[in-house]
Amino acid sequence: MASTKKKVTIALQCTVDTCKKRNYTEYKGNNQQEKLEKKKFCKHCNQKTMHKEAKIK
Repeated sequence: MASTKKKVTIALQCTVDTCKKRNYTEYKGNNQQEKLEKKKFCKHCNQKTMHKEAKIK
């Protein structure tokens, strides 16, 4: 039988002080406790910056 574990949808928010835009959405498993951080391209800053996990409203 298939597993019934759910994945949570999260947003990735730019960490630059002047930007703080939410550019990406990704999935994260329920059992992951740490916050997700990735270096991604921000089209508003026009450069690669760190993006941190944020809740979707």
